[in-house]
Amino acid sequence: MSKVEFKDRAAIITGAGGGLGRTHALALARRGVKVLVNDLGGAVDGTGGSSAAAERVVDEIKSLGGEAIANGANVINREQVKDMVSQAIDAFGKVDILVNNAGILRDKSFAKMELDDFQTVIDVHLMGSVNCTKAIWEHMREQEYGRIVMTSSSSGLYGNFGQSNYGAAKMALVGLMNTLHLEGVRKGIHTNCLAPVAWTRMTSDLFPEGSDKLFKPEYVSEGLVYLCNDNAPSRLILAAGARGFAASKIYETPGVSFADGEVSADNVAAHIESVMSAQGQEEFDNGGLQGTKFAQRAML
Repeated sequence: MSKVEFKDRAAIITGAGGGLGRTHALALARRGVKVLVNDLGGAVDGTGGSSAAAERVVDEIKSLGGEAIANGANVINREQVKDMVSQAIDAFGKVDILVNNAGILRDKSFAKMELDDFQTVIDVHLMGSVNCTKAIWEHMREQEYGRIVMTSSSSGLYGNFGQSNYGAAKMALVGLMNTLHLEGVRKGIHTNCLAPVAWTRMTSDLFPEGSDKLFKPEYVSEGLVYLCNDNAPSRLILAAGARGFAASKIYETPGVSFADGEVSADNVAAHIESVMSAQGQEEFDNGGLQGTKFAQRAML
């Protein structure tokens, strides 16, 4: 059985001034990981900013005997992100772990949502993760080691009323993970997704009263530690919350194929139960396998 180990590792964690980011940073620091604590210090909707939150977490880590530095970069600002990565490499000599945790909420039903609010949430969650990953990617390729964790959500995997912007961004991160896994794993870069359920400042309004003790972010952070360790998997969506852990997977059913001349919407409708039947479903590890499946069956 693989052990959870960290051999002289350094991490960048975005959005780590509170909530899950804070408990992620503390959990890794307790394992001896050096941590750059990034946080813009804004409100839940992304407005405002202050370095105080990140500095408080750094002080907590140092009080535990760990090593940490604070950073206030906005993840949607590419130049600030590049400077953040340079700061971490200058301080620690390298960066082994990137946890893309920064996020905001601007919830409304799709009918009432302003497109600017849709765009801003996409920018922070998706493009913020892209910016940070791109800034560290070549460094990890050169050292032939990296652990990258995207923060997905059940809102993206399954949907949640009033969160079309947030859900779209969170599902996009799964697609990003899938491709980065394929491109990075041969260079020792493992990319995974964490799908957390935790009581934090961002989610407190979504939970019934008293849920804070059951849905402690500290529980979720132990799953994050696993995804970051030297023996971590790659291309796993790890769901975590309330002391529980599960894997979320995307499967494709065998479906049906028609003879030439029989392809029609009417035949799709007539065979939809077979199309949707889960018997014999598969988990593909790259997108080309879908086309291969259909092509092989068409040639029979």
